[in-house]
Amino acid sequence: MGVVVTDAEVTLADVLSLRLAIDEPLQDGTDLVLRHRTTGVERDVRLTTPGARACEATLAVSLAPLDLSTGRWDAYLRGADGKRSRLRSVDPGFSLDHLDAYALCKRTLAYRSYRTRNGFLALKISDAEPAAEVRAVWIREGRFEVTGLLAFTGLEDDDSRHEATFTLDRRQTSARVTATAFVQGVRFHAAVSLVDVVAADPDASGVSGTWEPALQVEGVPTPLKLGARLDDVDGKRRRLHYPAAKVDDVPIRPSYTADDELRIEVGG
Repeated sequence: MGVVVTDAEVTLADVLSLRLAIDEPLQDGTDLVLRHRTTGVERDVRLTTPGARACEATLAVSLAPLDLSTGRWDAYLRGADGKRSRLRSVDPGFSLDHLDAYALCKRTLAYRSYRTRNGFLALKISDAEPAAEVRAVWIREGRFEVTGLLAFTGLEDDDSRHEATFTLDRRQTSARVTATAFVQGVRFHAAVSLVDVVAADPDASGVSGTWEPALQVEGVPTPLKLGARLDDVDGKRRRLHYPAAKVDDVPIRPSYTADDELRIEVGG
C-alpha cells in the first residue's frame, strides 16, 4: 500500500490534520502508530477515513487524549495484518503565520508536525511556558534592540498596550540593567544602552560575562525569557552568529544557548 502525506498540520485545537495520497483506500483495521523516539513508548489510533477515495484520504486525530509526553514522535501506519511502515511525507510542516497563531493561546504543551530529513512524518512536542519569542535582534547606535511576540501568555493580539520592563541580568554577578519596553497586544520592542550595560558592572568589564534578558509584562505573572523556538531552525548557537560590537573597547555579541535562549556576551 503506497501512502504519502501531502499536507500535515496541528490545528489550534491540537488536532493532527492529515491529507494522504494513497494507491487504494485504507483497509479497515488500519492504525496510526506514534512512537516516542527516545523511550520507544507507542500510542495507537484506529483510523477511519470517511469519504476516502482511491487516490486521496483525509484524517483528523485529536492529540490531547493520547497523553503524549515531550519529545519527538515518529508516525507509522499499521495494517490489519500487523505489518507497519513509517509514514512518508512531502509536506515540510512549516508555516510561520500558523505557528504565530498557535502560540497566541495559553497552553501547557505545544504540538507541531514536521517532515524529518529522511522524508517521514513526525511530531515534536514541547512544554509551552509563556515566553518572549525573538524575531529580530540589532546592535546599532550604541544600543541593543530586540523585537518579537509574546507566546503562550493568553494575551490578545490587538491594539492594547501593556506596561513592560526589559531586564538584563549578569549571570556571574548580581548586576542588572533595566529599561522600559513597548508591548502592544502580543508584539514587543525593547532597547537598552550598551554603555549602561558596560557601566553596570565596571569591575568585570574586562572579563567575559553573560547577560540574560527577560521581559516583565503587565498581566503576565512571571518574567518571560527571550528565545527563538517557533521556527524551523534548531541549534541556533551553532547556526546563527551575530556580528560583535565594541563599547569602550569591550566586545558585545548576542548569541543563543543550546536551548535557543537569547544571551548577550560581554567582554572577553
